Amino acid sequence: MSAISRLLEQAREVITRYTPAQAAEALRHGATLVDLRPTEYRWRFGEIPGAVAVSRHVLEWRLDVTSPWHIKELRHGDIEQEVILICNEGYTSSLAAHQVISQVGLVNVRDVIGGFAAWKDAGFPVMRRLKA
Repeated sequence: MSAISRLLEQAREVITRYTPAQAAEALRHGATLVDLRPTEYRWRFGEIPGAVAVSRHVLEWRLDVTSPWHIKELRHGDIEQEVILICNEGYTSSLAAHQVISQVGLVNVRDVIGGFAAWKDAGFPVMRRLKA
């Protein structure tokens, strides 16, 4: 097994992963969806309405609820609020969720199995910016 496969396996042993349907239900109950995909992917393939776009390289700053740089959708100091990360296929989001839980301290960070591709394939809302 490759080192990255082991790392991914370890991350997924710690985090809770949602199907697209479970993620959509959590959003209806107040969870915050954070889209980690690059701008080009969001523009080319679509965006999820209500998702907050955060580049992976600044994720820890934006999800640190004790920091003045956290995204406005998070309540200052509330480490128990639910945050769902989504990437293109569910790999980057698993690794990122594990890192945020272990290093930033949010305790209810999830990711979406299959990522944006699975969300879209399941028929959940997607806004298109560019015409295909």
